[in-house]
Amino acid sequence: MSKMDKDEIIAKFTEAYQAAHGKAPTIEAKGGWYSVDGGKNLRLAQLEEMIAELGGSKAAPATKAEKKTAEAKPAAKKPAVPKAKAKAKQSSFSVKAYWAEQLAAKDNLCREPR
Repeated sequence: MSKMDKDEIIAKFTEAYQAAHGKAPTIEAKGGWYSVDGGKNLRLAQLEEMIAELGGSKAAPATKAEKKTAEAKPAAKKPAVPKAKAKAKQSSFSVKAYWAEQLAAKDNLCREPR
């Protein structure tokens, strides 16, 4: 893995972000994690990946193994599932009813949980 210079990566990310969004990002660093515009905390490597996504200076994969995996695994397309079908496959299983049946089947005096 190549050694990452945080100042260099942050500068490249700022450039790419500014080109994509038209404004400079606010980057907060705390314990090795970086928050961009108050969003999700990211590691330095994730910021480096975002540079390529934003269309800034292209960051090439650091090792030959990463290049091979990037070439070998094309993005798999997921078939679009209509929302009507997704809702139609709801199960009639209920955890509450299951436990009620289990407790009723026992010999002793069991009660349902609260």
